[in-house]
Amino acid sequence: MPHIRMGFASAFVASILTASGAFGQDYPGKPIRFLTSGIGNSVDFAARLVAQTMSTNLSRQVIVENRGSGPLLSQTVAKAAPDGYTVLFYGSTMWTMPLVQSDAGYDPINDFSPITIVATSPNVLVVHPSLPAKSVKELIALAKTQPGALNYASSGTGASNHLATELFKFMAGVNIVRINYKDGARASADLISGQVHMIFGNASFSVPHMKSGRLRALAVTSAQPSVLVPGVPTVAATGLPGYSWGSMFVMFAPARTPVAIINRLNQETARVLKQTEVRDLLLNAGVEGVGSSSEELATTMKSEMARLSKVIKSAGIRGDS
Repeated sequence: MPHIRMGFASAFVASILTASGAFGQDYPGKPIRFLTSGIGNSVDFAARLVAQTMSTNLSRQVIVENRGSGPLLSQTVAKAAPDGYTVLFYGSTMWTMPLVQSDAGYDPINDFSPITIVATSPNVLVVHPSLPAKSVKELIALAKTQPGALNYASSGTGASNHLATELFKFMAGVNIVRINYKDGARASADLISGQVHMIFGNASFSVPHMKSGRLRALAVTSAQPSVLVPGVPTVAATGLPGYSWGSMFVMFAPARTPVAIINRLNQETARVLKQTEVRDLLLNAGVEGVGSSSEELATTMKSEMARLSKVIKSAGIRGDS
């Protein structure tokens, strides 16, 4: 009798594994939807590029739907059927937003199944040329000598340039005053005119102004030098050891999506990102293609949430502050 029970259990497990594999092979049987943020930003560009190439590879349509920024986008995907046909294609704001807004309405860890880190985009620490600091080390020294005298531009609470600067302040132990803008164009104008001293801008914004001489680049926020800003050293190597920051473009499915489908989406995205043309187009948009494992995304998200929660609490960042 024990042998019969063991044989039945083995057969049952085998049937589950076979069914799971078959499910992954049959997927997708209808169009896949990538839900992303607003039209025209770098996340939208990456989502459309991946969707277009994946559609060709799968011979099945992958549709990009723009739902705007904010918690509603992630909430919508979290509540969708876990069948692999509704995918969140968003920035790392997905997991920083609940740290800033207590009423975000979703749990980044428990409400989603990680798929992959599609790409990363570092920030560049740029200052107005009138600022007497030619390196990160000199900037930190200046800020410590004159607490509260320096200021920086940000484009919204919880935005990449906001959190990048607050992480810098937290690690360096300096007081640099935040000037928050709802209009990115106004922030750029004030920075270039010298009314604001610095910004941790994205590469697509920073590089043209660096080349024209309107702004001076001190460092890039990635852990290693970036091909997006050749010749620019890292923050960590020039005055603040251990510092690293970068926006991530990520893909998540609703929690409880079958592993076979998660693996298929991961493999298909990696296949897209291996294409030279795709990688070049991303670089031209200020983004570096990655294509991580789902496990790496899960680990990265948890470690980043733990790290940033300390910064956000220390800075008193809440809601639209």
